[in-house]
Amino acid sequence: MKILVVDDHPLILEALHHVLQRLDRDVAVLDADSAAGALQLAAAHRDAALILLDLSLPDADGFATLGALRSMHPEIPIVALSESDSREQIVRAIDLGAMGFVSKRSPNDLVVSALRLVLMGGVYVPRAAFESGAAEVRPDAGGRAAPARRGPLTARDLGLTDRQAQVLALILEGKPNKVICRELHLAEGTVKIHVAAILRALHVGTRTQAVIEAARLGLVFDHVVPLVDSAARSHGA
Repeated sequence: MKILVVDDHPLILEALHHVLQRLDRDVAVLDADSAAGALQLAAAHRDAALILLDLSLPDADGFATLGALRSMHPEIPIVALSESDSREQIVRAIDLGAMGFVSKRSPNDLVVSALRLVLMGGVYVPRAAFESGAAEVRPDAGGRAAPARRGPLTARDLGLTDRQAQVLALILEGKPNKVICRELHLAEGTVKIHVAAILRALHVGTRTQAVIEAARLGLVFDHVVPLVDSAARSHGA
């Protein structure tokens, strides 16, 4: 299993090498210390299982690099790394298609849990994204606030059809509408209708908020891993 790590701090790279060895006995970690190096490394290793990307790079904006990597290599999940864990950074990274966001101050056990979750197809969203009304839950059509939900739910519990659940699962993979259309063989207008229904079911206004709210709920799908696992929750995920 190849994992690409993009960071310009030698101590961080050394620490990540140590942590990543806990994921798999045969993991191969490949490094880059710049945005340009990240693009070259990803192009040379399209079979990588994961990219860990520092958002503070010396030669380019980390978010721009995230967007470029996501566009060029949509098949490789990306986890953003940052010294900060501000809600604004988390939301922006998820909005650009990151499958997870990890603060460099996180304990090693949490990092391992988060990366395992992403490798299984889930989305890791730290608890900081849920603070200060992170999902910005909107009232329903009758003007009532959406009821608080606790514990894992299925897409069916939210009243979503199987097709809408498929669309939501792809949204949670960071895929845009055009890719969803292609993978599900649907017209773009149909996908937009499904997305609107999903946002209503989650009581949110945007796709990014939907990702965060789904993670907060611990939403699960039939035959799909939970978005936030118990190990991550125990460390404040």
